Amino acid sequence: MEGRDKKTWAALILGVAFLVLFTWGFISIVDELRENEVESFDKAVIDFVQGFISPKLTTIMTSITFLGGVMGIAMGTIISIVILLFLKKVPLAAFMAITVGIGGAFNSLLKSLFKRDRPDFHVLIEQGGYSFPSGHSMGSFIFYGAIAFMLYRAFDRHLYKWISIVIAIGLILMIGTSRVYLGVHYPSDIVGGYSAGGAWLIVSILAYSYLAKRYKWWNKDEKKA
Repeated sequence: MEGRDKKTWAALILGVAFLVLFTWGFISIVDELRENEVESFDKAVIDFVQGFISPKLTTIMTSITFLGGVMGIAMGTIISIVILLFLKKVPLAAFMAITVGIGGAFNSLLKSLFKRDRPDFHVLIEQGGYSFPSGHSMGSFIFYGAIAFMLYRAFDRHLYKWISIVIAIGLILMIGTSRVYLGVHYPSDIVGGYSAGGAWLIVSILAYSYLAKRYKWWNKDEKKA
């Protein structure tokens, strides 16, 4: 087996492993929700995170949470698509639009299915809608994860590749933490959002990678990776 084929199979196996992990994580948190076994976990994390509440930190957390909101993600997605189209990366622009768009619809569907009420204690901002899974957490995982995926492919140096991943992970974690800090989500909502978002992101990446290998038109991006 050639070196390129080995890398392709290794990436596929890793992708499937992460897909299984995220799917298992989501199913597990749903089971615990139905059996009311997350209350102690939620309370412990909320008490710890909200123990740091201060006016200055609240201002910072409100700014961070915007980065994972509908407006923040929408703006980031549009800007990303425009840049990709300017660079003539049409397949990647389509990947971004489809991944984020369907991911948002998927989150709305999940919220309507579970219909979990939001926390009603120490709420620092107003937030409507259902609580599980967290749209901010799911959306940020999908959007910033997709950005990290594209940057990982674009950079030649491994240092830059990993820096993009670390920054994406940091943003995703901060956005999730901000939702707990502001009192609009249970920690289990955040875990559920990460799990669902991670699963959908992996499906999107695997689909894109398959098309890039299978069809010449999609291979235009892949050749420069």
